[in-house]
Amino acid sequence: MSQEQKRVRKTRTGLVVSNRMEKTVVVRVERRFRHKLYGKFVKTSVKYLADDPENQCNVGDVVLIEECRPLSKRKRWRVRSIVEQAV
Repeated sequence: MSQEQKRVRKTRTGLVVSNRMEKTVVVRVERRFRHKLYGKFVKTSVKYLADDPENQCNVGDVVLIEECRPLSKRKRWRVRSIVEQAV
């Protein structure tokens, strides 16, 4: 692929829920959308397993994750940066 045709990877911002695994964190990404029929705002969340090679994320951190090649059975995301560190 040339420089102009390089794919843009999906990114999500979420909260680190667990860092108990070695080099892996669980990130919860919340999404708000308007219900089609009732018009009420609904909140849903999805948990992603993300690769954290330096084990630098802690529970409560807000991180930016990006899509990558499959690293294991469930791990398809990589931590790009820590947006906000937990207190």
